[in-house]
Amino acid sequence: MAFLPTTREEMLEQGFDQVDFVYVCGDAYVDHPSFGCAIITRTLQAYGYSCAVLPQPDWHRDEEFLQFHEPRLGFLVSAGNIDSMVNHYSVNKRRRDKDAYSDQGVMGKRPDRPTIVYTQILKRLFPDKPVIIGGVEASLRRLAHYDYWDDKVRRSILMDSQADLLLYGMGENCIIEVADALNSGLKASDICFIRGCVWKTKDISHVVDYEMLPSFDEVASDPYAYCRSFRLQHENIDAVHAHVLIEPYDGWYVVQNLPPLPLTQEEMDFTYSLPYERTFHPRYTYIPAIEEVQFSIAFNRGCFGSCSFCAITHHQGRILSSRSKENIIEEGKKITQMPNFKGYIHDVGGPTANFAQPACEKQKEHGACRHKECLFPRPCSNMTVDHSRYLEILRELRKLPKVKKVFIRSGIRYDYLMYDKDDTFFDELVQHHISGQLKVAPEHISAKVLDKMGKPRKELYLRFVEKFERKNEKFHKDQYIVPYLMSSHPGSDLEAAIELACYLKKIRHTPKQVQDFYPTPGTLATCMYYTGMDPRTMKPVYVAKTFEEKAMQRALMQFTYPKNYDLVYIALKQAGRLDLVGTSSKCLIPPRKRTSHDQKRLRKPYAKRKKDLS
Repeated sequence: MAFLPTTREEMLEQGFDQVDFVYVCGDAYVDHPSFGCAIITRTLQAYGYSCAVLPQPDWHRDEEFLQFHEPRLGFLVSAGNIDSMVNHYSVNKRRRDKDAYSDQGVMGKRPDRPTIVYTQILKRLFPDKPVIIGGVEASLRRLAHYDYWDDKVRRSILMDSQADLLLYGMGENCIIEVADALNSGLKASDICFIRGCVWKTKDISHVVDYEMLPSFDEVASDPYAYCRSFRLQHENIDAVHAHVLIEPYDGWYVVQNLPPLPLTQEEMDFTYSLPYERTFHPRYTYIPAIEEVQFSIAFNRGCFGSCSFCAITHHQGRILSSRSKENIIEEGKKITQMPNFKGYIHDVGGPTANFAQPACEKQKEHGACRHKECLFPRPCSNMTVDHSRYLEILRELRKLPKVKKVFIRSGIRYDYLMYDKDDTFFDELVQHHISGQLKVAPEHISAKVLDKMGKPRKELYLRFVEKFERKNEKFHKDQYIVPYLMSSHPGSDLEAAIELACYLKKIRHTPKQVQDFYPTPGTLATCMYYTGMDPRTMKPVYVAKTFEEKAMQRALMQFTYPKNYDLVYIALKQAGRLDLVGTSSKCLIPPRKRTSHDQKRLRKPYAKRKKDLS
């Protein structure tokens, strides 16, 4: 099966004078099931709809958007696999040098906010053709949202882009329903009945069973209203018991239909059995993003993990979907036949690798609890903790000819693993599925920060580390844990950051990279960051917002680096912890005799010192 056409010449070569849909994407074209563009276009193709892909068009040239002429049914627009602003800017709002989703990693192949830019161009050039937006950028910005880069609340991307329809969540079923509706002759403005759709209207008299959110004007001017709105959205992400949500604008309403139902096992198998080329289009030299996923297998979707800083539940929901063992093994066989396969399956996982089934039997019929999480603040007594199905799949993959190792790299929930009374999976994880390092995410050590993160307390993590070390000794393995840790998350003040630094000193670990909290749309933590309140309780929460304090919290995690000495010293002084400056074993940094130049530099405003400290 060939790649879908990416130019008019390729379209004509494949026998099409006109295609049903043109998919305009901010990423380079990679025909692999880890890329949303590939899944949506291959799904449409499987249902008899023809597609062309317009990847990373030059938005300064109308000719690029005109080359396929007018599609029969409409345009599909996505920014790509990740939010374009996260892709373009670091947490310090500095422009990144590389774009893993562009040829040879070259930055600048797409504009900021391409969903808006591409859609506005298409509506100008083809005013009568429907434009449907989707993907992560659109999904997480479907309603009014705090935008970190503009430092303000922005409108629904449906309003800003002028699109006709927005699809949120995982869109295989939704896109086919929309395609069928358009194919039957319905106008895009009449498609207001499909799950997973967001649409705009001036008349809501026919909408039933909805919850009215605060208006855009309210949430843009009042943090309390924003927090209340986000809590309502968070309570309505489950496909079983959610309500329709309506957000008023000046003269308009944005209506979010019920979330899409989680895919059944049969539907998941269908999606991942489509004839993907599993690599990038030959027009490119190399797309760096393919490296980690080309020999990886997506096993599940959705997550019941409750992390405040993660948008997966807002995008994919809390109810887990997974594939059959037979379907995964078939994909494993395809991978082993690829010419550049070296014997290593890099990952078998998803948002959380070791979630193999819904959290409990109740969820299959009644959905996820509206006011209760599965793992936080303590594991639900109804939760099913079972790794046997996942383990069976891993064992079968290990038996495949040409397979030397099957790794798990997409993340293990160590708390879920510790709740399993059967150690069989833990044993085989240590024996077979770690490439020297096991990456897990305790995220912090301070209880007050972990509570805001929705993560378990440090005692459970410390027991996990101890158990992991015992099992490595038992199986004669030289493997170690690399903990993911985060600075500046809401709830983290200098006291908490110092507590984390002291823990890192105790275990003699200096993170090579520091994960600074990044306020992105669709997360509880971003709501906390903007409003200073926890939407779950509506109570105040501490937030580090200045670049200086965020820099100090980052520096405390790498207190051993000489370049961080000044920031660490200032942080300890501000926190009243100069007892940690000295030569004893408990101290973070040694005393240092300063020159007059050093003293003057420390008295400079932070903005003037920033260049020296970067």
